[in-house]
Amino acid sequence: MNLNQTMWYQAGVFFILALFTMKFVWPPLIGAIDARMKKIADGLAAADQGRIAVEEGKKQAQLELAKAREEGLKQVANAEKYGQSIVEEAKNAASAEAARIIAAAQAEAANQVTKAREELRDQVAALAVKGAEQILKREVNASAHADLLNQLKTEL
Repeated sequence: MNLNQTMWYQAGVFFILALFTMKFVWPPLIGAIDARMKKIADGLAAADQGRIAVEEGKKQAQLELAKAREEGLKQVANAEKYGQSIVEEAKNAASAEAARIIAAAQAEAANQVTKAREELRDQVAALAVKGAEQILKREVNASAHADLLNQLKTEL
């Protein structure tokens, strides 16, 4: 075999193989590579969108948490106000009850003082009658001298 002829055959076979590869092998291979590149690009875009969605979700969660915290603080403040109003109402009711009890006690004390004065007047009148009996050495009739005894009671 001739070296030149072998080289021409090898070059022809190479070009035929190159044409066959360009026509039948290369397009599916390039299509698979392009599909894979598109799939990777779509995956990266979806990952970016997912990351953005996660960040937005975090922001939304923080906003919701802040709202919940604020509402909780408002409810605590309202509960404290309600508790203070209940305490004030209880204080007012206790003050009113204490004033009523004090007034009742003062009225009872005034009644007892009046009753004690009346008893004391009766006792003084009885002692005055006994003293007068002793002085006069005779019995004084209390029913006969009732007007005089009543006048004595009023003077005491």
